[in-house]
Amino acid sequence: MYAGIDEAGYGPMFGPLCVGASVFVLEEYNPDDGAPDLWSLLHTIVCKSRKDKHRRIAVNDSKKLKSGSKPADLFGLERGVFAFLDALHNRKPINDDSDFFKLVGSSVPDEPWFKNSTQVPVAVDAQELKINSNRLNRALENAKIKCDWLICDSVDVQMYNKRTSIESKAALNFSMAMNHVHTIMKRYPTQHPRIMVDRHGGRTNYRNDLQLCWPEAEIQILCEDSEMSRYRMQLGKSLATVTFASKSDEKHLPVALASMIAKYTRELKMIRLNRYFQNEIPELKPTAGYVKDGRRFLKEIEPFLADKGIKRELLVRSS
Repeated sequence: MYAGIDEAGYGPMFGPLCVGASVFVLEEYNPDDGAPDLWSLLHTIVCKSRKDKHRRIAVNDSKKLKSGSKPADLFGLERGVFAFLDALHNRKPINDDSDFFKLVGSSVPDEPWFKNSTQVPVAVDAQELKINSNRLNRALENAKIKCDWLICDSVDVQMYNKRTSIESKAALNFSMAMNHVHTIMKRYPTQHPRIMVDRHGGRTNYRNDLQLCWPEAEIQILCEDSEMSRYRMQLGKSLATVTFASKSDEKHLPVALASMIAKYTRELKMIRLNRYFQNEIPELKPTAGYVKDGRRFLKEIEPFLADKGIKRELLVRSS
């Protein structure tokens, strides 16, 4: 059992922090052989590049699949996310972003700028999605691999500001990732999941933080160096191996897919936010929420916020 966890929206001023997770079950996987290369095992249908002459589905770090700010620029993300969701949920209809949020378990805040749903898919033709899904399902079946779980936890700005008033942004991100680890361990109590988590910064020691999350667990350090930090955790009869490594989304397909799920979830919520303010201020240009452009966006909406009595802390992150 092979899982990945990654985030999107760690640094912006606007919009949620999203942490995604994906889980794959491999019937013929021998853990002693190291981490499986799902790009290789599924090479007939997946690749890393946005452009492929065989029209394979790109699965990669989400930042490499979305290059612009227009809805059409969601093509690479949307194509992969929808194909794997379809494989998991057996073609359950996704008509709008509310359906999508339910499938990945992402809550939507009550603020007025998140009220109106968006029809999906946004950028990809529905017929192409159906073809992609059929091809992916065949490839997974032939490789004896199952996409078994896709999820995205989101923290909106109001909760983000409350949480970061008592803990650091890094601690919040770590806590959200560990919530996924906890759920994976509960979901697969006898299967010893191998869980890859993208490492942030140069930190190498995670044992103490893991022990705080699971005080009753026995935690063994398997590796702590510049490449990775790996731990074996035993909680009762349940085992899990958790690895923190830099650029995990480039090396492990489950992490890349988690990154894509998180990014796509965030992008759909930003579409709602931008639509609301553009309806109120027609000349307003949309924002991705990151600091440089976020400051421009905030300056342009501030008169409207003041007029409506909307508190900045509901929209703008404090850190």
